[in-house]
Formats: sequence, C-alpha cells, structure tokens
Amino acid sequence: MYISITDSETGSNKAGSMQLVNYLEKENRAASEHAVERELWFNTAGREIIPQEVRVRIDNNISKLGRNDAKFFLINISPSQKETAFLKECFGEKVAEEKLKQYAVRVMDAYAANFKRPAVHDSNDLLWYGKLERFRYYSFKDPDVAKGNVKAGDRKEGEQLHVQIIVSRKDISNKIKLSPLNNSRGLNIEHSQKLGQFDRVAFKGSAELIFDQMFGFDRPITDTMNYALTMKNGSPEQKKEISRQDDRITSQHKQTFDDITEVIYKHNTPELQQLIGEVDFSGTGLLDILSSSDSLSDDNREDQISDFKKKKKKKRRPPGI
Repeated sequence: MYISITDSETGSNKAGSMQLVNYLEKENRAASEHAVERELWFNTAGREIIPQEVRVRIDNNISKLGRNDAKFFLINISPSQKETAFLKECFGEKVAEEKLKQYAVRVMDAYAANFKRPAVHDSNDLLWYGKLERFRYYSFKDPDVAKGNVKAGDRKEGEQLHVQIIVSRKDISNKIKLSPLNNSRGLNIEHSQKLGQFDRVAFKGSAELIFDQMFGFDRPITDTMNYALTMKNGSPEQKKEISRQDDRITSQHKQTFDDITEVIYKHNTPELQQLIGEVDFSGTGLLDILSSSDSLSDDNREDQISDFKKKKKKKRRPPGI
C-alpha cells in the first residue's frame, strides 16, 4: 500500500483548490467524450458529491489562515498491483471500487486520530473529499518518456486503481488547524499543544494494517512497511536478520496484527510505535529504524529508543514475575 501526503499534485495549496479539483476531474472529461458514466466525489457522508461542492467547501474553510498558509493537502492512496488484484478477485471489479472507497474512509479515520486532538476523533470531524481514479498517465518526468519508449499522457499499464483525497487544513468546524506535514510526534509537549502533532510513519503503518484486517489480506513479510523500512534504513545486522525470515506470517503474529489494528486506527494511543514494533520480524521496532532520520537531538533519540525497548521488554515478561 503506497500512501503519500503532499501539498498538491498541481498548482499551489496556498491559494484556492479550483486547479486541483479540475485536474482530478480529468477522467470525467474523458468519460464524457466516450459517453461513460462520470465518477463523482465521496466522503464519510456521501458518494455523489459534485466538484463544485468540493471547491466551495474547501475554499471557505480557511478561517484565520494567512496568505502563505497551506489551505488543504492531497493524500494519495494507491494499492499495490497485488492488493488491487486481490480486491477484484474477491469482490468483482465494480464492488472492489466501492470497497476501496470504504477503505479510504477508514484511512481518514486513522488520519484524524493521528493528530491526537480532543475534538478530532475520526473522519466525520474532517472536511475532506475523495476521488476514485482508474488510470495513471505518464508525465514528462517519467524515465520511459525521456527514453522515448512512451509518450507523455499515455496510460500506464497494469492495475492503477487509486484514490486521491483533498483534505482541508482546518477541521470541519473551521476552528482547529491540522497539518500532516508537522514533524512532531508528541515528544515536545509545548510544541504539540501549540501546533499539533502527526506521525506519518504511524499513519502509513496503520493504513497497511487496516487493509489487511478489513479484507483478510495475507500480506507477505517482504511486502510489509516494516520490511521496506528495514531494508532502506536498517543496519546491516537488521537487514540480514529480516532477510532470514521466511515469507509467512505465523499465527501468533497474525493474531497480534488483528488485536492491535483496532487500537491503531480508532484510538491511535501513545504506545503506537511500541505496538507496531511488537509485530516486527527483524527484532527491532520501526522507531529504532527511523530514529536516525528524526529531527531529534542525539541525546533525545537515544533516550527515546531506550525507553521504548524497556517498555517492550517489560510487556513481554511472563505472568507472575
């Protein structure tokens, strides 16, 4: 599962949303030319939302935001080829699209919970709109275009089903600022109280777990976020250890996934990194692997990792000791 959070795929998110909304209507323009049914926008409340509502609601939900402040963000939810094929095999092509929309709602539940704000609990507390897209297209930046293998604007091959989401910087009450690009993980209490917090690693990890539990997807270890992060940022010992694991999730680990998924996406407790670490197959948690890229000082980083390991070890002690 690939999930990204950006300022905007086109135009600037410091101005109005019209350019982005129009861009995300590109498949509908093609559908009109071929007399195909248009794909409307959706969110927690409905499935048949017109683009005018998206633009007007997003552009008017900007109370106390300055000229240079971000007004909205773009979230890209892209299942892998395996995940998309799995959905279509289980539900059929049309129902699979609806299932992906349902999944997007639950991902936005996790997005809301990640801020840990008292008045922001789930997707109902956000102002957001999703747009399902069935295709992706080559751009001038793609290597294949530069090599002359394809032309910019050509459709990419394979399963390309995905969801693009525009989410307002302000919550649905237009009172609370919410920025997913904030690097705070709640470690600096004063900073978090003033600007909020958002853990992008935890958000993306919870989205993976939600998909697996929601659809019963048996994810190979090599396809997990933990494996990818270990291979990218882990030490040689961590990479060697995780590479020795076979490509199966044991029943014990599978149960752990099931037990903690509800906690992660509904409640997103302060123990989130610890919970993710407990289903780690390499012997170290995500917090350990990513610590080298955090904005923390070396001393704070070592203290945080030490505390994490102590809690983890304490939790695993046999009963009665």
